[in-house]
Amino acid sequence: MATHVVRLFSQLQAATPDQLVAEESLLYCLMNVAEKYGVDGPRATRGSPSVLKAVQRLEAAPEVATTLAELAVLSGVSRFQLLRGFFREVGATPHAYLIQLRVRLVRRYLAAGKSAAQAAHLAGFADQSHMTRAFVRQFGITPGRYKAAIS
Repeated sequence: MATHVVRLFSQLQAATPDQLVAEESLLYCLMNVAEKYGVDGPRATRGSPSVLKAVQRLEAAPEVATTLAELAVLSGVSRFQLLRGFFREVGATPHAYLIQLRVRLVRRYLAAGKSAAQAAHLAGFADQSHMTRAFVRQFGITPGRYKAAIS
């Protein structure tokens, strides 16, 4: 939980905060508190339509920024319900899933001959360094090395 509190405050203090990360961190903290004190809502079935709608939206346009509120409205549930259901069914938060999709998109752009900066921009990353950190985390290699290896 401490990690999410730190992440929340760092987003709130950032010059250009990522609303999706901030919302997820806040709701994750609230979810942990609710679970710790026995507040448990209804259980959704696996493959719920609300989560499916959010996943489809993220997969349809990962380069387009979104918020948890937008995904929740699209899904017809509250942000809290969406975050819990999404994590339970997908195994990641909407933001983490979006970053995974964007990194895969970057990999396709690199394979198509785009530069790392172009790929980062086209995939929806704020900047190349953010994309590079996510790329290394997911694939264990820098985008430059990846591009050199496939060329």
